[in-house]
Amino acid sequence: MAVTLDQQLAPTLRLLERPDGSLLIRNESQADRAAVRNVNVAAFETQAEADLVDALRERADPVVSLVAEHEDKVVGHVMFSPVVLIGHEKLKIMGLAPMAVDPQSQRKGVGAALVRAGLEQCVRLGSGAVVVLGHATYYPRFGFAPATRWSIRCEYDAPPEAFMALELHAGYLDGKAGSIRYHPAFADVD
Repeated sequence: MAVTLDQQLAPTLRLLERPDGSLLIRNESQADRAAVRNVNVAAFETQAEADLVDALRERADPVVSLVAEHEDKVVGHVMFSPVVLIGHEKLKIMGLAPMAVDPQSQRKGVGAALVRAGLEQCVRLGSGAVVVLGHATYYPRFGFAPATRWSIRCEYDAPPEAFMALELHAGYLDGKAGSIRYHPAFADVD
């Protein structure tokens, strides 16, 4: 079983002021698993992402798994897991996926708070970069740019503008062209 983030790092808590109260971003706990699954099922068309979270939680190491809590209810979740840049296997790169926000809490800054806190955790783990396959208009606000900038490709057939990378340390990806391979759990989930 993979070591959880709580075993690697002290829990990180962050309160964000919102007009309707506060939002707590914290490490996922064992007690959150059902709520995290419910958020992922509600946010996506199928339960594939929820199944992926379960698989990554058990098989990936390290894994960053954070929840957003509002009024004692889990309303969002984000996960980061290791990926490999083929030909540069010693690089520490994380993949952001999946990220889910309960439909009633979307467009209120929950996703952004989760991404920012997750990126901070990746830095604390010593990761040099993060990749994401996602909305080309959403992730650039965090500094993500098309991975083609570094001649990095996704193992999946994805539009170049949707596969993005972010260097957590300047120059980390310079001269490191290749293809990103996600954790095997991604291929195992339908």
